[in-house]
Amino acid sequence: MKTLFEAKATNTGGRTGHVQSEDGTIDHKIEMPTSEGKLNAGTTNPEELFAAAYSTCFAGALQHVAKEHHIDDLGDFSVSAIISFNQEEDGFFLEATLDAYLPNVNQEMGENLINTAHKICPYSKATRDNITVHLNLLLDD
Repeated sequence: MKTLFEAKATNTGGRTGHVQSEDGTIDHKIEMPTSEGKLNAGTTNPEELFAAAYSTCFAGALQHVAKEHHIDDLGDFSVSAIISFNQEEDGFFLEATLDAYLPNVNQEMGENLINTAHKICPYSKATRDNITVHLNLLLDD
């Protein structure tokens, strides 16, 4: 194994606290939203941060897989991650939905790309068999 880089962030105060990356790029007050949304503008929560990280990582995996399939231009593609914070009788759990918009490929190739990206994406690997992840392919009509 070869470590390519490391990132460090520190939280103080848990879900009603603060999180900051070592270099200060991430510097946010943490606050739990209600079912209607955030109480205070400018705050975030672990699920929102996870959605940002997962969507970015998955988009990078898509770019890598596309190059392996000799697709040079994915166009104006995007990946949105929706992270659901859920509760059951025995505790809390997360669920993820990844919406991959791939305007420059057909359905067969798009499905191949997102399924292959899901196999190699580090966030997908980390969540595999731990949370349910739904993959959605969005194409131009």
